[in-house]
Amino acid sequence: MSARAPRRPAGRKSAARPAPPRKAAAVGKRTPGKAATGAEARSNAAAKRDPVRKPRAAAPAVAEPASAADRLSQRLAAYGEVALVLQGGGALGAYQAGVVQGLAEAGIQPTWVAGISIGAIHCALIAGNPPQRRAARLREFWDRVTRPPLLPPTPWEQEPWLSLLPPEALRWLAPLQSLRALAEGQRGFFVPRPLPGQGPDQASLYDTAPLRATLEELVDFDLLNSGAMRVSVGAVNVRTGNFEYFDNAEQRLGPEHFMASGALPPGFAAVRIGDEYYWDGGLVSNTPLMQVLGGRPKANTLVFQVDLWSALGELPRSLLDVPGRVKDIQYSSRTRAVTDLLQQAHEQRQILRDLLARIPASQRAGDALCREVEVMARDMRYNVIHLIYRDKPYDGQDKDYQFGRASMRAHWNSGMEAVQRTLRHAEWLDLPPAEQPFVTHDVHRAAED
Repeated sequence: MSARAPRRPAGRKSAARPAPPRKAAAVGKRTPGKAATGAEARSNAAAKRDPVRKPRAAAPAVAEPASAADRLSQRLAAYGEVALVLQGGGALGAYQAGVVQGLAEAGIQPTWVAGISIGAIHCALIAGNPPQRRAARLREFWDRVTRPPLLPPTPWEQEPWLSLLPPEALRWLAPLQSLRALAEGQRGFFVPRPLPGQGPDQASLYDTAPLRATLEELVDFDLLNSGAMRVSVGAVNVRTGNFEYFDNAEQRLGPEHFMASGALPPGFAAVRIGDEYYWDGGLVSNTPLMQVLGGRPKANTLVFQVDLWSALGELPRSLLDVPGRVKDIQYSSRTRAVTDLLQQAHEQRQILRDLLARIPASQRAGDALCREVEVMARDMRYNVIHLIYRDKPYDGQDKDYQFGRASMRAHWNSGMEAVQRTLRHAEWLDLPPAEQPFVTHDVHRAAED
């Protein structure tokens, strides 16, 4: 029986005193007069068996699995540049617009865009608009330029018939679209000249003044030149025949630079920039991949290369098939040649690094030439994701000027589908290993393998 404290006399109040600090109860003890709980009893019994037993540590929290978006962000963070490389190809360019929309919906935005011809125009629409408006601006551009400027569109190129049109119908509709483009031009893009004029900026079948007005309306050139995104577009100097790049890292770009990149003769006239005139860059090189990956490496780079012409194709079955196959070969990218060049450059940089390692660090530090070689010898990783337009059954030699609304939608949807199929291979976005610093991936090639 526990002792009881004596009672205080009635009516007498004691002075309030602060309560002493409580001490943690020792394991195996309990407050007198209070029955031990089931948990305390089990703890007391354990303490008798093991007097030095420590309290059990809390189980570590299980980390939640990262979402697909988080994993994608982690992969992209390994790269210093995410580049979008866009070929020229006229009406086929709607495929590139679908790719841009698909990448944006996946959360992938480029830091560098490089293009030729219609790819250059896309560069302006991308870099000249904030991310949340880019796909809408591309859609506005293509909705505009797929409307004939003179006669009204045919009923089956308008809603609701357009959405109900079966793909097989394009076999007979596509030639009509091409003929209308030749005869009428395309609204907001080009119109026929009554007669070709005199001078390099007038010697053409069509006038591209409507394209300048479209670019000035849809592109914020202050934003494009702000440095938020690097832009490179290629053109050919008509006088010298040299290929040149216009780059917003080196100069301010305006509508004329993008129009020059797409001035394919004899359809479109040369565009004057400064004292020189320029034609479509596709006359020399239709894929600006080397502009992004060539020269001295500055950052690990992930490239989405969107091609509109496939070097791989079927043998022509008749004379009518020959011009189309010639275009495919002429304008297709030389990715394999670029790959070989970059591999050679990697091997050369490896030799430079080995030579530098034989020089004592104290000597390298004070030698200007060694410092220059160290910059040249830096080795970066390159990952090229290839998205290539594949011909439809109705495509022919006129596919690059089939500017009809139905063809545009088919190309756009093909681009979005190609992105979705590509991104199912999430591991393709991983940074390449040091022993293989340049890799390429192609969803069509993977399917064939």
